[in-house]
Amino acid sequence: MTAETTAIPADVAAHVLFHFGHRGIPAGDWHEDLITLIARADMTNKAKLTAAFPDYAGAVLIAQYADNGVAVLKDIAAGRCTRCKHDDGPITPSGMCEPCAAPMPLDGAA
Repeated sequence: MTAETTAIPADVAAHVLFHFGHRGIPAGDWHEDLITLIARADMTNKAKLTAAFPDYAGAVLIAQYADNGVAVLKDIAAGRCTRCKHDDGPITPSGMCEPCAAPMPLDGAA
C-alpha cells in the first residue's frame, strides 16, 4: 500500500499526522478510533481494514512503514506535490502534480 495506489485526501493525512504526534488536525472520535485500530492491528487485520477504509489505512501504513512517511503525509496535507514539493498545479490522486505524474521522456518526444 503506497500513496501511488490509494488517493489520500488532505484531511485524512492531517488526521493521521495529528494521531502520530505531528502537526495536523484532530479527527473526530470515530475516525480517531479507526486510526488507532488500524495502527494497532496485526497485518491480517490491517489488510481487512485496508479493504474497508483504503484512505485511512493507506495513510497509517505510510506513517508507520515508509522511510519518509511523515514527510509524504505533510506534503499531502499541505497540498504539495510529493515529488517536486510545488503547490502551484493540480494534484493528481497519486499525490503528485500533473507534470510529475506524467513526466516527459528523456528524448523529449511524447
